[in-house]
Amino acid sequence: MGRLIDKLHQDIRYEEGMNACINCGTCTAICPAAEFYNYDPRQIMIDVQSGNEEKIEELLKGEAIWYCGECMSCKTRCPRNNTPGLIIMALRAVSQELGCFTESEKGRQQLVLKRTVGEWSLKYGYCMYPEALTTTNFPEQGPIWDWEHANLHMVMKRLGANYQGEGNGVLRRIPQDALDEIYKIFEVTGGLDRFENIEECSRKKAEEMGMGFDETHNNEYFDYIFTTNNGDHQK
Repeated sequence: MGRLIDKLHQDIRYEEGMNACINCGTCTAICPAAEFYNYDPRQIMIDVQSGNEEKIEELLKGEAIWYCGECMSCKTRCPRNNTPGLIIMALRAVSQELGCFTESEKGRQQLVLKRTVGEWSLKYGYCMYPEALTTTNFPEQGPIWDWEHANLHMVMKRLGANYQGEGNGVLRRIPQDALDEIYKIFEVTGGLDRFENIEECSRKKAEEMGMGFDETHNNEYFDYIFTTNNGDHQK
């Protein structure tokens, strides 16, 4: 077999998600993403099952694999017990490993996810954290959020949250030993190595595109991938 299909076969998600696609299209019919995006999980399953290296490479470098919301609705309806959502996960992992993600608009946004959801999970123990959400990068929050952000402790107290507090409660401070455990999980499972690879591949892409790049959220490349939309993703 080819290099790419061999890599997919090494992923347990591929082994569990691919039995024998009969091209019935049930997964596409039930898929919420397929309703709005130029996305056809049935076709992806056929392309991957074929073992065609060129088609798999197109998937790794293209937009389609980043449209899936991983809701697994496909799993509930497939008559052959396939799980296209798991195949998408395996494709995404290979794309990140080989740096193919930098060849597509949605793929390049993996850097944004790494520096927000990924790093916030390690730093705060939450994938989304109010303190880190500012209208600089999330202008859609509007001026009311600017006020709320400046008065987070008061607002959260009125909402009944234990924001950055000790003990139990919503948005409580996560103890350091728990944060250390989260870090260890990322380390042992290869998550930290994956983060480093996303950074390095993104840096190389920024150089290729002639854009400024640093470790912050305020550089030319980050701003470009965070805000650019070619308008060609939806049906």
